[in-house]
Amino acid sequence: MQVFIMVAGVFTGSHVWQETAERLVAAGSAAHAVPLTGLDPARPATSAHVGLETHIEDVIAAIDAVDATSGQEIVLVGHDYGIHPVLGAADRRAERVARVVYLDCGMPQNGVPPLAAVPDQALRAQLAERAEAGEREGVLAPPGVDEWGRWGSTAGVGEAALERLTALAAPQPLGTLFQPLRLTGAVAAVPVTGVLCARNGARIDLVQRLVDFGDPALAVLTEPQVTFFELPTGHWPMLSCPDALAEVLLRASTGEGHRLRPVGDDAPAPAHLRPFPLDVPELPGDRQGHVDLYVPDGDGPRPAVVFVHGGPVPAGARPRPREWPTLVGYARLAASEGMVGVTLDHRLHDVGDYDRAAADIAAAVERVRADARVDSDRIALWFFSGGGLLTTDWLARPPAWLRCLAASYPVLAPLPAWGMAGSRFHPARAVDQAGSLPVILLRVGREAPEIAATVDAFVSAAEECAARLELVDVPGGHHGFETIDPPEETRPALERAMSSVVAHLTG
Repeated sequence: MQVFIMVAGVFTGSHVWQETAERLVAAGSAAHAVPLTGLDPARPATSAHVGLETHIEDVIAAIDAVDATSGQEIVLVGHDYGIHPVLGAADRRAERVARVVYLDCGMPQNGVPPLAAVPDQALRAQLAERAEAGEREGVLAPPGVDEWGRWGSTAGVGEAALERLTALAAPQPLGTLFQPLRLTGAVAAVPVTGVLCARNGARIDLVQRLVDFGDPALAVLTEPQVTFFELPTGHWPMLSCPDALAEVLLRASTGEGHRLRPVGDDAPAPAHLRPFPLDVPELPGDRQGHVDLYVPDGDGPRPAVVFVHGGPVPAGARPRPREWPTLVGYARLAASEGMVGVTLDHRLHDVGDYDRAAADIAAAVERVRADARVDSDRIALWFFSGGGLLTTDWLARPPAWLRCLAASYPVLAPLPAWGMAGSRFHPARAVDQAGSLPVILLRVGREAPEIAATVDAFVSAAEECAARLELVDVPGGHHGFETIDPPEETRPALERAMSSVVAHLTG
């Protein structure tokens, strides 16, 4: 029999697990929601300082309360912040734990405090300043009923449940966020399951894509003892879909779940490394710093199309994005039309990197414009995927030399888990400042719902302000359609979009 020991996230007590626990027990398992010291009425703080170590001891006590001779298998479930005390306890009781379940949370590392996992970037920066100033005691006030979205998507949580979550929320002791997690490495041997909540922006295919980028640090996710499940809900599945969550936990406890495809010689090529679907000339790139220029033969200067990759892309990804067949193919296609095609690398390695990625792109564009082979007054920018947020600055303040802006399957508003509610990177709020700038948007019909919603919002905003928006639809297309969908279905849209860009550059 399994014993599920469940640990909740910030501000919340064991009450959030009530319905899930009831379903687990009805299925024949045991379930125990750990009351965390200082957060749960069942376990009030007995000293002024409550830190991460305090909560690790709470979880260890729950593990030790299970009779080691009973044959029961312990499954630890950590949601949100709760994964930190779960990992700390599992590391010290690795021989007692059959599996750790990461419930819509990150992958904490040794020596890193839970503060690093606070999703709201502005709040995280404020708390970091308090930590640096030595203000390590005190508490963080819980959210109001309309503020939980700063901590994750509330999709699927009913009004009554959200009000109850707010009413029972407790202040989070700052020590639990500031104290680093300390691991010996013993927990690495414990099997793992990740449960991702799609409405919060986390999907199995996105994790697979990160693995496919070739970052060695993510290779651990492809090990046989690691499985994944996905729930079509927001960040609090124990409130929005307790039945489905209980079923997933039961299946996870038996080792079920999706396994990621490893990167290697025997694995099929990942989508971003498959051939470009159009025949383009094998034109070599001219490397200039973090920019590659594909320059057609003949006299110049010529207009240029700068292709901006999406992300986040791990810093250790190899090959680098400017060498990916899709982006190189686009650049060569532009060159075949008489334009200078440009690929570049920027440092969007994490959702907190949009500022520096924007600076990298601005610098790359100036490098391109300064090249004697380029007509500096005729530039187009073409963005992809998560790079869509980087269109914001160009929409808000389009320079005269920017003749058009294109975007393929873009993310056009921050996703809930990105913690960017107050960020400037929000294209739908900037499009009304685009003036006469032509915008070409390649929209795929089989987009992930949470990304499609950002595209719909952008289109509505563009129509409301009468922006010069041209929609190029790929009805059967998926995110990254160039290399994963049949070429005969996607080629016309790709060619039409390129023709429009060229027309704006040469007209």
